[in-house]
Amino acid sequence: MHGERTSVSDDTADGTADGSAEISGGAAGASGGPAEISGSAAATAQSDPRRRGAVVAALMLAMALAALDSTIIATAVPQIVGDLGGFSVFSWLFSGYLLAVTVTLPVYGKLSDTFGRKPVLIAGTALFLLGSLLCAGAWDMASLIAFRVVQGLGGGAIQGTVQTLAADLYPLKERPKIQAKLSSVWAASAVAGPALGGVLAGYADWRWIFLINLPFGAVAIWLVLRHLHEPVRDRSQRGRIDWAGALSVFACGGVLITALVQGGVAWPWLSAPSLLLFGAGALLVVATVVIERRAEEPIIPGWVWKRRTIAAVNLALGALGLMMVAPTVFLPTYAQSVLQLDPTAAGFVLSAMILSWPLSAALSQHVYTRIGFRNTAIIGMSAATAILVAFQLLPYPGAAWQPALLMLLLGASLGLFQLPLIVGVQSTVGWSERGTTTASVLFCRQIGQTVGAALFGAIANGVLSSRLGGSGSGDLDSVARSLDHPGPDADHLRQAVDAAVDWVFLGAAAAAALSLLVLIFVAPRRFPVLK
Repeated sequence: MHGERTSVSDDTADGTADGSAEISGGAAGASGGPAEISGSAAATAQSDPRRRGAVVAALMLAMALAALDSTIIATAVPQIVGDLGGFSVFSWLFSGYLLAVTVTLPVYGKLSDTFGRKPVLIAGTALFLLGSLLCAGAWDMASLIAFRVVQGLGGGAIQGTVQTLAADLYPLKERPKIQAKLSSVWAASAVAGPALGGVLAGYADWRWIFLINLPFGAVAIWLVLRHLHEPVRDRSQRGRIDWAGALSVFACGGVLITALVQGGVAWPWLSAPSLLLFGAGALLVVATVVIERRAEEPIIPGWVWKRRTIAAVNLALGALGLMMVAPTVFLPTYAQSVLQLDPTAAGFVLSAMILSWPLSAALSQHVYTRIGFRNTAIIGMSAATAILVAFQLLPYPGAAWQPALLMLLLGASLGLFQLPLIVGVQSTVGWSERGTTTASVLFCRQIGQTVGAALFGAIANGVLSSRLGGSGSGDLDSVARSLDHPGPDADHLRQAVDAAVDWVFLGAAAAAALSLLVLIFVAPRRFPVLK
């Protein structure tokens, strides 16, 4: 059932619910129900806000597990390396987790459309907790990296399924509220995670960073089991699971992401390992396309690219992921190396964006209900493009409040961009396609971030090599570390870092402009929202 389509105009948000999840305090859910529930079932879900609140609490707890995961570990890396060794490969604590999350998103999206959100979320959270328990018992760096991958396998289910359930449970008018709550979880995690990780590593033991996940995850699972009930779907209506496609997507994504993450870091871009990985990735892409075209129920169905709305949002969010690398990865280095701030103060410069983003997202409904999803996103990304270009105008060395103000404005702009697109694209599909659609959008954003890290890293290192010539290593990380103990050439190094970050932000502005062009020329003027 795909429902009747209407178009988004000035009266876009009519509050129509097209979800399928039902909130219940009892043990019995809807039995024998259709794949997509009717308006009466949706009304039942909305009529008991207390019980729906329990499910929302579970979603926020589950999302907090994924959101805290990387930020809480970052400040504990010295203690982990000091205990387990493996300094040369510790970056895979983050890369391994990111790889697992990214490549599993499409798989979990399809599984949630086939079996329901509840079993996928519970299984994913349980797998994440198992990975956390194994990480706490790691005996060397290799085992810890392997167990982080296990965590990532669960994290992919959490990220995609939570976003999908948010659309299932809330009608169109109310979705910004739940999305703002989920965004606030990310904001709080970005601010509190490093501090919490430092406290646990410094005053207890770094293993508690992983053990602390267990009670929160257990509460999230219990709340979902107790309060979330989905209609029972007829097993005969379920399509066959495309396990061959799932394996090919996992292998293809894993090889290409490894090539992008390690290229220019572990080995040169034109070295044999890079060429071998990219060549293998290209062959796997071809194999994946062949397998998916023959599959009865492909993991990545062709309609996610054939429908203009979904394809446009995929491309726009991919460009957003590319753009986001500049503030999230390079701004802290700029704040510490150029502005000479300590790590905590540098984190607060970035937190201005993280705090304004959810606030702007929560208020975005007042804009897109009047002018539509596409026009709201265009306004947001137009402002973001101008702000990224304005970064070039910051004086050297400048004051901390100047980039902090730009980040505050950037977060407000992106809140008007991302949330309307996600809410809009989720509203154009029915229950049986919403998991796949949401996963497709998140997958493209993750791929954009991975490509952005490789691309902008190469740009920054190229600028440094040009500015420093033979007097420096030409590597941003090495230059930043040398500025921790500044010598007589410190000012020259800081100016080089300033120039490198300027070029990165200019590249981010180009990515923002690309996203803007997609919205103008690819996205439909009105999103075909399901009635």
